[in-house]
Amino acid sequence: MTHPATMRALRQTSLNGPQGLHLTTDAPVPCPGPGQILIRVTAAGINFADLQQATGVFGGGPTPPYVAGIEGAGEIVSAGAGVTGLHPGAHVIGAGIGGGAFAEYMVLPAASAVPVPAGWADEQALGLVVSWPTALAALRPLGRVDAGQTVLIHAAAGGTGQVAVTMAKHYGATVIAAASPEKHDLVRGLGADHVVDSRGADLAGEVRRLTGGEGADLVLESAGGPTLTASLASAKRVTGRVVVYGLAGGEAPVTNADLVYRHQVHLIGLNIGTLIQAAPSIFGAVMGELSGLLAAGVLGPGRPTTYPLADGREALSALAARSTVGKLALRP
Repeated sequence: MTHPATMRALRQTSLNGPQGLHLTTDAPVPCPGPGQILIRVTAAGINFADLQQATGVFGGGPTPPYVAGIEGAGEIVSAGAGVTGLHPGAHVIGAGIGGGAFAEYMVLPAASAVPVPAGWADEQALGLVVSWPTALAALRPLGRVDAGQTVLIHAAAGGTGQVAVTMAKHYGATVIAAASPEKHDLVRGLGADHVVDSRGADLAGEVRRLTGGEGADLVLESAGGPTLTASLASAKRVTGRVVVYGLAGGEAPVTNADLVYRHQVHLIGLNIGTLIQAAPSIFGAVMGELSGLLAAGVLGPGRPTTYPLADGREALSALAARSTVGKLALRP
């Protein structure tokens, strides 16, 4: 397939967050190297990782200026040396920590590209390689959720939170969903058994009241900041697990005194990129289980809120303000 030499793209020019994001019309179209593919992007997912990269808190993230966006879906245009099984014209979804998705064309590692499920539009597959595996890894191999247990899910109305609620209910857990009041009806509709105010003054006390004073068996923590302390206090003593996979509200200190004298819980960190690289067998099992959930109809096509590429700054600002629900996407 042929393609132009230049393209429209959103370039992150500083570490000033979304304000450093600027549209350019003459970015060079990248060329795939060995083990890479070039796709014509039809939909790009917006993730908190994009905000973290834009503010310099994402470990190992790119240095400005760079084309932003880690998650892209679209049509394969060409492939680099050594790539097999992926052919021009096929539609895939993939992620690249180096960015590049907020553009008309993107280079992806061939090993991370997943076919868009048959019958799905490309934008409906956004989440298959970032949000959904993160939620499943937090619940299953790391969080060890089991039927009859109680799970507290923060940011339950977000892209990862919504799918985590659905999965947790499928595995037989009682779900306590934390969200802002205007999003409570949404998460109840997903099947949450209880909904609490994510900005409430005594979130941990509310969780303990709902669990007969015991606390949650598992907490999925992505809110960060002072909410991390509330998450530790919400977990069941000794056997409770807190899986931390985001820091939307900023960093939070946890000391050894906290874990010995105040919050005797299992504290587990999760970064899906690190999981892929450091524990590929676990990630492979997660993706296999995810395929089973798709085949069984537990999970279906996503319904992201879409913005035109030119509105990328506004979309990321809305995500940063936590005024959005569900998955967000850009359309080049």
